[in-house]
Amino acid sequence: MQRYPMFIDGSDHAPHADAWFPTDNPYLGQPWAEVARGDADDVDLAVRAADRAGTTGPWAEFTAAERGALLRRLGDVVAEHATELAELEVRDNGKLFAEMHAQVSYLPQWFYYYGGLADKIQGAVLPLDKKGYFSYTRKEPIGVVGIITPWNSPLMLLIWKLAPALAAGCTVVAKPSEYTCASTIELARLFHAAGLPDGVFNVVTGFGDPVGAALVSHPLVRRIGFTGSDGTGRAIGAAAARELKHVGLELGGKSPNIVFADADLDAAVNGVVSGIFAATGQTCLAGSRLLVQQEIHDEFVSRVVDLARSARMGDPMDAHTQVGPVTTPPQYRKVLDYIEIATKEGATAALGGAAATRPECGTGWFVEPTIFTGVENSMRIAQEEVFGPVLVVIPFRDEAEAITLANDIRFGLAAGVWTQNLPRAFRMADRIRSGTVWVNTYRAVSYMAPFGGYKDSGLGRENGMEAINDYLETKTVWINTDAPVGNPFVIR
Repeated sequence: MQRYPMFIDGSDHAPHADAWFPTDNPYLGQPWAEVARGDADDVDLAVRAADRAGTTGPWAEFTAAERGALLRRLGDVVAEHATELAELEVRDNGKLFAEMHAQVSYLPQWFYYYGGLADKIQGAVLPLDKKGYFSYTRKEPIGVVGIITPWNSPLMLLIWKLAPALAAGCTVVAKPSEYTCASTIELARLFHAAGLPDGVFNVVTGFGDPVGAALVSHPLVRRIGFTGSDGTGRAIGAAAARELKHVGLELGGKSPNIVFADADLDAAVNGVVSGIFAATGQTCLAGSRLLVQQEIHDEFVSRVVDLARSARMGDPMDAHTQVGPVTTPPQYRKVLDYIEIATKEGATAALGGAAATRPECGTGWFVEPTIFTGVENSMRIAQEEVFGPVLVVIPFRDEAEAITLANDIRFGLAAGVWTQNLPRAFRMADRIRSGTVWVNTYRAVSYMAPFGGYKDSGLGRENGMEAINDYLETKTVWINTDAPVGNPFVIR
């Protein structure tokens, strides 16, 4: 089997304890490589390398313009190696090659965008109410950033954090999910070969305990960026708060996809199926709650069921495959458990409702695309994140009830609205409590558009111009030009 060591201070690094663990191919249901099993000592080595790089190494001497130029070169590297990086992601997480190649091919734009912002970071001269003083602000890198990423889109959710962090002048220690380490390690190697100085981008692999915990608690780490479940996010937020670290948390969702009777139903059917069955439902922004206006409920659900039933399952590397496997055995069992819960709650499986046993699914971890009707919004299947190919359908009478149902959830990451009534579209966008609202589309993201959640879906925003501020500290400088010293016991 191929082995993937960690990447620390500019080179491959064997684990301190010489321990390794297998990483599985979800389509085959068997290991394909071994990954270094790091520990707290490996984390400390990586963090100290990052701290040196940011304070005394060549990176600390880079001008903002030089950082920007290097980021643009890193974007070119991602573009040049998009196919091989996407293939690694598919082998590790089982998502469609078409999906992962599209993601990786788009990621250079983050480096071009934040590379362009790098030399636009600036402080300001402050107008003061006091004579005899000159004051200005500086924007300085926050320091070492710890990035913890999930298994569903490893490189995309890493780069959403990595690109602004590097543009700000920070250094990074990344901890990918133990299920999907290979592409992150390969990215670090490529970036070092492209000229990123030693210690600027380090990768420590292993499990949440001890690696993730050690990274969050390390005294030299000043910010944690995390994407994952809300339960783990709460634990990271609490640990970071004890150390007074900055934190960004992009957590889960149970997003409503709301279809009004006046919608373009052909477009809405495609949008609903894309929102939940693309990526096998393993996305934080999945439109897993379908809210349908009563007068079109039966017709619309029938059309969604027909399209979802036609989805081709199988090898994610096959260009004809539309639904791939669930990425991990624990997630596979969790999805099947939630299907059982829904049935016990009284929901009816209009489609699917079981593990997939089609010949084309081979020995992988596949679940049939599943649609439940007869669902009340208070049911667990409507309130808890499944993170799999499971859609629940809930009818509504009017706009007011749609808003109530949409917001009657502890999450607030995303929502979709399907209507041809422009005033209604604006009203819905105003009143839905979520970080993103799509109107007559779903799953659209951009490096220019902030992304993040309300309520239990997280803290902070990624992407867009404001994201870079999360990696900067503001320093205020006062210079006495000719003010008298005055009474030393009184504030100036």
